[in-house]
Amino acid sequence: MTDLRRLPLHDLHIEMGARMVPFAGWEMPVQFAGVMPEHLAVREKAGLFDVSHMGQVILRPRRDMAQLAADLAALMPVEVAALPEGRQRYGLLTNEDGGIIDDLMFANRGDHFLLVVNAGRADVDIAHLRAHLGDQVQPVNRALLALQGPLAEDALAPLVPAVRAMRFMDVITADTLFGPLWISRSGYTGEDGFEISVPTPGAEGLARALLRNSQPIGLGARDSLRLEAGLCLYGHDIDETTSPVEAGLTWAIQKSRRTGGFPGEGRILAELAGRSERRRVGLRPEGRAPMREGTKLFAGDRPVGIVTSGGFGPSVGAPVAMGYVEADAAAIGTQLLGEVRGKLLPVTVSALPFHQTTYKR
Repeated sequence: MTDLRRLPLHDLHIEMGARMVPFAGWEMPVQFAGVMPEHLAVREKAGLFDVSHMGQVILRPRRDMAQLAADLAALMPVEVAALPEGRQRYGLLTNEDGGIIDDLMFANRGDHFLLVVNAGRADVDIAHLRAHLGDQVQPVNRALLALQGPLAEDALAPLVPAVRAMRFMDVITADTLFGPLWISRSGYTGEDGFEISVPTPGAEGLARALLRNSQPIGLGARDSLRLEAGLCLYGHDIDETTSPVEAGLTWAIQKSRRTGGFPGEGRILAELAGRSERRRVGLRPEGRAPMREGTKLFAGDRPVGIVTSGGFGPSVGAPVAMGYVEADAAAIGTQLLGEVRGKLLPVTVSALPFHQTTYKR
């Protein structure tokens, strides 16, 4: 793993007994105490993730925020101009074929936008943004921590009392002993919590302070948590061939954007009108055997789709999965078969999410 990039908190992870693995070009902690207890700690208490591998990018306008908002909106089917200062939104960069270049979070921080993009797509995203927005695109080098779970607010409030007033998708800046923190009330577990961008020199001190009232969580539990919450993982559930409509992300396309003016509008608007040939669905396998990514799905002896994410859901107490199936096999309750080690096993199309979200609205 010598060619992999190391997180700012690498030494702290080793100190805490992390098992490290390669992920998106980084050496990442996959687990500390174990995936199951870490998963349940986030659902029941509070867990701290090091997500410093994610890309953080500032878009700073040459002239004014209104023009920058219009230019950014031209790159994705998401409303930008109406996002108030101090708020964050889920976004999708799309290509001319209607596929997803990346999914991301973007925040209006008054005189600039802050984007958080997927680690494995950061270089692609930055090149794409610079091709359209030029020198307004400014990557930043800061650590990023995600504090998630029902006790996350109690863990962070002693350091930043203002977080108690935040609601889901609010963003603030807080001056602390660890440097200026850029805090959003968001995350990718389905639980209440925060994502905290911190200057790298202050990252270890902040992490140690938060770990007094939380426990470290690795990639394994992050994956099972987001799967139970029905959230997509780029490169698995969505990619440059997948449209936002077939991925079930139409909630991210506001009514004001359903007239076009973004890359791939021909395909995306046609699918919004009801012509999507396949759809992302939740899947509940019978029994205890998980259906992993790549499992082929059948209606009788007819191939109808494939699993894109799958595993055991600790909070659900059973296997859960997501995948794509042909539109006529996508209705909730549809009985399908998944091919597992040469055997066809029953699986039922299910509603998403598998575990109810607990965001603070």
